[in-house]
Amino acid sequence: MKKLLTALAAAAALTTLPALAAEKISVAATAVPHAEILEFVKPALAEDGVELDIRVFTDYVQPNVQVAEKRLDANFFQHLPYLEEFNSSRGTDLVSVASVHVEPFGAYSSKIESLDDLPEGANVVIPNDATNGGRALLLLQKAGVITLKDQGNILSTPRDIAENPKDIRIRELEAATLPRVLNQVDLALINTNYALEAGLNPTEDALVIEGAESPYVNILVARSDNAESDAIQKLAKALNSPEVKAFIEEKYEGQVLPTFE
Repeated sequence: MKKLLTALAAAAALTTLPALAAEKISVAATAVPHAEILEFVKPALAEDGVELDIRVFTDYVQPNVQVAEKRLDANFFQHLPYLEEFNSSRGTDLVSVASVHVEPFGAYSSKIESLDDLPEGANVVIPNDATNGGRALLLLQKAGVITLKDQGNILSTPRDIAENPKDIRIRELEAATLPRVLNQVDLALINTNYALEAGLNPTEDALVIEGAESPYVNILVARSDNAESDAIQKLAKALNSPEVKAFIEEKYEGQVLPTFE
């Protein structure tokens, strides 16, 4: 009888023990498509013992700052050239963990239907961060609107324009504001995540757009001290899964392109 009571007490104690807690990681993301993709992988991660806390941001600076300062664990919003420039200018030590997708960058207008119709002295706006500004100028060069002094320099600025046949006037604005000024300018070069948020369809509405060969692959980013952690690696694996590839292809219909097999 004593042995039975002891066994029952032990069993009761076991049933009161809490289940092993899932490891929680916080990830900064811009709303579209990054946070949407993270929401898609969230249930699978939970089954794998990782609780994903998604924090949505509207700018390109704070997600990196907060990861660098260890207020968040990782982020998913940027491409490698932006990360490299940020590390160089801010002295941070953020690292790429996984490549996920490309968002082809486009030029949009509410006033003209073709770049051939771009007027003399046109007002053109581009992102004001170094890498996306250079990316916009390279796209304008590809479209024959301008020629740059160094035609392959991804960090070109308006001062690096060698030829400007239509004498377009270029202003640099924060990337997130560009959709809001679209009806005030002749042409706006807009990052696809902000274009999608504004209801623009890059494959239909852009007058010119990058191809799938774009080097601006969007990446999962963490710090050098946590990039190899079990939870971050599980997130990277989830973001490179066949299920995510199918999700991107079906949901975004070519507006966002997976870069992994």
